[in-house]
Amino acid sequence: MIDQALVSEQVIDVFDAAGIKKPDISILSDEFLAELKGYEHKNIALETLKKLLNDELKVRAKKNLVQSKTLMEMLENAIKKYQNKILTAAEIMEELIRISKEIVASDAEAQDMGLSEYEYAFYTAVANNNSARELMQQDKLRELAVILTQKIRENATIDWTIKESVRAKLKVIVKRTLRQYGYPPDMQLLATETVLKQAEMIASGLAG
Repeated sequence: MIDQALVSEQVIDVFDAAGIKKPDISILSDEFLAELKGYEHKNIALETLKKLLNDELKVRAKKNLVQSKTLMEMLENAIKKYQNKILTAAEIMEELIRISKEIVASDAEAQDMGLSEYEYAFYTAVANNNSARELMQQDKLRELAVILTQKIRENATIDWTIKESVRAKLKVIVKRTLRQYGYPPDMQLLATETVLKQAEMIASGLAG
């Protein structure tokens, strides 16, 4: 009955169906993922992890532009391959577990670097190209992210996203800061736009 409900896409709670206490992202431990991987009803385990990842990435999409986009693309591509029978059930389970571990690793990276949620969002924005990572290394990019967060917070206002003059000022500040920190010149324009989009995404928190 549960299998038929999943196939027919009826609304059921896959966590209850799997007999698993509804987890939050912090439970994406190796033990939890191993439990899902070894679960007898493979399609239920698959739907459980897919739902968990999808819900988590929707939350992150409101906070971290680059990270959520990258992980969502990975999830959508994996599901598409499974639907097109390019991946087996076992293979997509491995792929979803890999994405889960990417999420856990990113949270651990932010903690290890001593960055707040906002600072890490800007870190992922400026570290989103190989030349910047190679040229500046993690420490310099970390410092840049902290400074960008501080400068945007100091210059943002509650309604800055609809005030072109304030946005223009922030754009100048971001470009100048990138240049001061030796950000690769050919990537500065793209990085500036990414940083501003990230800032708009979390504008209420930055201006508060």
